Amino acid sequence: MNVTVNGGDREVAAGSTVADVVRQTSSAARGIAVALNGEVVPRADWSRRLSEADRVEILVASQGG
Repeated sequence: MNVTVNGGDREVAAGSTVADVVRQTSSAARGIAVALNGEVVPRADWSRRLSEADRVEILVASQGG
């Protein structure tokens, strides 16, 4: 199944969830925000299954000075 992750095309297994894509994209355990098709997805809903052509945006907070 094809989805867009952070503006790039990505093939994921059928039945993949938001959490699956986050794990594949980032090793950060905290400070992650996710939007699915333009809507913020609370961490409690990361078990939501993806559909063909979904758009996922993953943002990771970083600190600096």
